[in-house]
Amino acid sequence: MSTATAAPVDRLLYKPEEAAEALAIGRSTVYELMAEGALNYIKLGRLRRIRRADLEAYVANLTPCPPDPSTT
Repeated sequence: MSTATAAPVDRLLYKPEEAAEALAIGRSTVYELMAEGALNYIKLGRLRRIRRADLEAYVANLTPCPPDPSTT
């Protein structure tokens, strides 16, 4: 019997809970971002799914905070 595991599948669609985990934020924050239009999603019947490309676009559009002068 082989104990080899298959390589993880690179997902195309994420549940809001999975997107929250990938972004290291809370599930309710993901739903708020979706409601505000800041994070695009698709609807499949009653389900909401977030495309990987939309997660990447959201992160790419985040503005970095300027350095804190008190720590230099």
